[in-house]
Amino acid sequence: MNFTMKNSILQDLNVTYAPGQINNWDGRKTDPALGIQYWYQAIELADFRSFLNEEKTTKGDSTEKKPTIALVGYRCDEGVRRNFGRVGAVHGPLSVREKLAKLPLHFDNKRLLDMGDVACVNEDMEACQQAFSDIISRLIAQNIFPIGIGGGHDIAYGHFMGIREATKHLSHRKIGIINFDAHFDLRPIEDKPNSGTPFNQIITTLRKQNESVDYFVIGIQRQSNTLSFFETAKKEKVEFVYSLDCEPSDKDIKNIQDKLITFINNVDHLYISIDMDGFSSAYAPGVSAPSPLGFSPNFVYKMLGFLFESRKVISCDIAELNPTVDQDNITANLAAKLVDYIASIQ
Repeated sequence: MNFTMKNSILQDLNVTYAPGQINNWDGRKTDPALGIQYWYQAIELADFRSFLNEEKTTKGDSTEKKPTIALVGYRCDEGVRRNFGRVGAVHGPLSVREKLAKLPLHFDNKRLLDMGDVACVNEDMEACQQAFSDIISRLIAQNIFPIGIGGGHDIAYGHFMGIREATKHLSHRKIGIINFDAHFDLRPIEDKPNSGTPFNQIITTLRKQNESVDYFVIGIQRQSNTLSFFETAKKEKVEFVYSLDCEPSDKDIKNIQDKLITFINNVDHLYISIDMDGFSSAYAPGVSAPSPLGFSPNFVYKMLGFLFESRKVISCDIAELNPTVDQDNITANLAAKLVDYIASIQ
């Protein structure tokens, strides 16, 4: 499957699109004299189908614009179903928004947009990936930083293809993928693509076009990957660090950062994907494949800070939050706080 950009966005795709909705953003009422205190007060609702046209008409405005961050939901867990996982990640985007709305906002130097959701129809995951890819590409082309909210990790194939489309005209366009994950997600496609195949698909698609991608996984767990996946990773020169090495101590952080420096220097753009099942289930029980092993939020925060210092991060996403099996909204709250942190350091 190779995505191509359509002349008319989302046209003729078996997918539904809903712009940002005000009822997804509610929070504690505050004294208006205090100004913006929470995310729900700062978020702007947008309809992607008209937003870019509106942006073009104001492009000549001499007023200095703030950097723009756009949330884009990927309401699809068809890939999880195909991969025999626990479905429910389709509700992830809504759950993250509801928790994010209530978070205090500690920065005012960015414009925050809710671009709404693309949603899978009739099990057509491929169309949902295509639609998501188109949106990501157009946003990046307008210098808008996207944060994708899944949905299954099949979000990654569409996301990457959108980045690739947006950067294909650049002289420096090599993309590196940093995936925080317990799994390689390098499964071969046996029948249809699923949530376990996206990075294999990316590598295979680019190889067919005489291109390549650098791929680095942080948090691999031996018990979550067969020997064949380790062999595939070796064959494809995938770099990784084990979950047991992902401790928030200064020494462990420094060791991983040292490994990442060469990786970062070898690419022009970084795409960061965070699979919530990479966290220990103590922090993220609401995922399709929970594990008592895994990294901590503090570890990921420190690594994100380091990666964003490179100024090469072009887009991010969070995948595999499954609110239907969450406990006290722990995982949804963590995902929302990750979005807040990414927005604050971007």
